[in-house]
Amino acid sequence: MLITGERWGDAVDSYDIIVIGSGHNALIAAAYLARAGREVLILERNDRPGGLVRTEEMTLPGYLHDVYSASHPMLLAGPVWAELGGELTARGLRYVNTELPTGVSFPDGRTAVLHRSMDAMVAEADQLSPGDGPSFAAWMSAFAPYADDVFGLFSRELSEPEAMATVGRLLRGDGPGLTPFAVDLFDTAQTTVSRFSSPVLQAMLAPWVLHAGRTPNEPGSGIWVTLFAQAAMLAGMPIPIGGSEALVTALAQLVTDHGGRIVTGAEVHQIPVEHGRATGVVTADGTRIAARQAVLAGTNADQLYLKLLGGDAPDQLRAQAARYRYGRGCVQIQLALREPPRWPDPRFATIGQPHLTSGLNECALAVAQSMAGLLPADPTFTVDCPTARDPSRAPAGAAILRVQLLEMPIRPRGDAAGVIEVGDGSWSDDLTKRVVDRVIAIVGRHIPNIPDAIVAYAVTTPDDLARYNPNCGPGDPYGGAQDLAQNYLLRPLPGQPGHRTPIDGLYQLGAGTWPGAGVSGGSGFIVAQQLLR
Repeated sequence: MLITGERWGDAVDSYDIIVIGSGHNALIAAAYLARAGREVLILERNDRPGGLVRTEEMTLPGYLHDVYSASHPMLLAGPVWAELGGELTARGLRYVNTELPTGVSFPDGRTAVLHRSMDAMVAEADQLSPGDGPSFAAWMSAFAPYADDVFGLFSRELSEPEAMATVGRLLRGDGPGLTPFAVDLFDTAQTTVSRFSSPVLQAMLAPWVLHAGRTPNEPGSGIWVTLFAQAAMLAGMPIPIGGSEALVTALAQLVTDHGGRIVTGAEVHQIPVEHGRATGVVTADGTRIAARQAVLAGTNADQLYLKLLGGDAPDQLRAQAARYRYGRGCVQIQLALREPPRWPDPRFATIGQPHLTSGLNECALAVAQSMAGLLPADPTFTVDCPTARDPSRAPAGAAILRVQLLEMPIRPRGDAAGVIEVGDGSWSDDLTKRVVDRVIAIVGRHIPNIPDAIVAYAVTTPDDLARYNPNCGPGDPYGGAQDLAQNYLLRPLPGQPGHRTPIDGLYQLGAGTWPGAGVSGGSGFIVAQQLLR
């Protein structure tokens, strides 16, 4: 059952499994464990479960906006959907998809789309620049021998022997020296797409690394371009009917149908440790609940080792957690429209999530400006119109549009264009409005009926993220920087290269662990399988 903080006293004082937080990874782990007969308790500090998977009427009644995450391609392409999809569908979860997962639009009118069909994609690339079609096909074919192993790692503990053997096989192959995949793993996104002559094709593909917390010129970002293209062509850009939170609703129902409890308004302040083992949790009101088997912490390393464990945390991990880093911020602008966006390219009427950009070099420049603490003068960003596939999310004839900017400084110290006064860097109403005005003006260069079609808007800033979810730190939607120094076996920490902590019975999951941010369910699946074994 799902119970609120007011009824907290009705709960029993011990469970097999206690889960701290209710993001989608926590819910997935809890669902697997409850299905297996474990007595599961989930404690959530906010008013309802879901973490950064949340849908609300942010602008006007009848307009349902995804406050944070929206599309779920990696979830539908992975083992969680293969194993739980039928049960989630039986609980009301339905997805709608598109054959055009993404695309790109330039201010001068040039466009391109990514097709799920290989033949159509090759034709699209070749039309952009003769020869780019065969180059695209060759790129996909070159990755094909590695695809199963690579995508399989997203649902495996990297530090375990079998996964390490897979990594070794990917890097070494059967011959002398290293494989081409080893080069791709450390390459940059900009170099990866340089195989194409068309700047339009380059700009359609490379900026997607921003959605994995990387940057186009960052070592290690190149492989993520390949992974995105493969995943998008395989899974499309699926969204739940009714909004992203429909996934949470179905997962929560699955948990409670199998006897699990979800308590909202309950913040955990401590994980007691006795004789090297996590024994349960203590909530903010002093309630103590024992965990007979395990505690699953849906928190980042800094919260876990510096706050929840306190003096029981190993010194080495406390020191490493104190250096846990957060990345760039995110600004999302939710638009309520009186009519659907009128794209000049009619193919965009059913597209998933295209980028609006002035080019890949301009995208890289905007990222550099953001990393220097400046508001980008000409940002690259995505827009998506869920009502094109799910009209139920707006009144008849109306639409919603989400604008997602992933290259924003968490606390701006200036404006690269020298126009916006940022004050002390906090996201005040005035600063937010000025940023919105800049972004809407850019959108209007690509969609002619913007801004005229806008009837209302709402904005989520880095400050909003920080207030809502401690896993966002000062305002990072990806739960911590995901560069090479804080990824793979170094995530969450060098001294903890996986989801098992050195404290017996304590596990960590969520965006701060492998495979990182995004709605994939990877860490929830990994932790559940470890406990079920």
